Amino acid sequence: MGLAKRIGKSEELRGLLCWLGSLYIRLVHATGRWQVVNGGHAARLWDEGQPFILAFWHGRILMMPKSWRRSVPIHMLISQHRDGQLIARTVSHFGIHTVVGSTTRGGSAALRAMLKFLKSGQCVGITPDGPKGPRQRASLGVVNVAKLAGVPILPATFSTSRRRLLGSWDRFAVALPFSRGVFVWGDPIAVARDASEEQLESARRAVEDGLNAITRDADRRLGQTTPDPAEEEEAA
Repeated sequence: MGLAKRIGKSEELRGLLCWLGSLYIRLVHATGRWQVVNGGHAARLWDEGQPFILAFWHGRILMMPKSWRRSVPIHMLISQHRDGQLIARTVSHFGIHTVVGSTTRGGSAALRAMLKFLKSGQCVGITPDGPKGPRQRASLGVVNVAKLAGVPILPATFSTSRRRLLGSWDRFAVALPFSRGVFVWGDPIAVARDASEEQLESARRAVEDGLNAITRDADRRLGQTTPDPAEEEEAA
């Protein structure tokens, strides 16, 4: 039996892999020199106890747990796919809770759970291009959640001076130890509770453009190139 199948069938192996993954994230962060850019919006909302939706691209998941204030509860939307469950168990080592589902695929239960958390004053994290793409193209799911909950969306990303980009659909960025690193936050994106379809599309585009802009900015600061988003035809 191959390694992937053994991991898929073994609860112990999955648990070990996720624990090792969390240790790797801690190692990369501890050995790096990190800068936070435009973090004032998140700090203000945290200080005021105001809920918001954290949005970041699927390919930039790895170091995002270290961008978050540990004392503030957050629930990440994670797919039911095996990869999603590995991510969920890994981030749980950082005190991050998860909601299983999708904003677009059979996600009614997940939507209800996210709205419950947001309306109770807790934050939610969403990858607008997850769980399977198209890369760096935001779905309408994130803006619909923001509309229903009446909370802002706050884009965020990271980059490092040393990394490997995988050949996966999301061009997953594997940060390497002993790097310079940066977390870049975008400006809040508000979605009115009575937003029309046209306004929702405008907000979706603002999320997509905002995330791509801060991702390019983060990479530029560290001399990295940024993968291109999927073609518009693929996204459609």
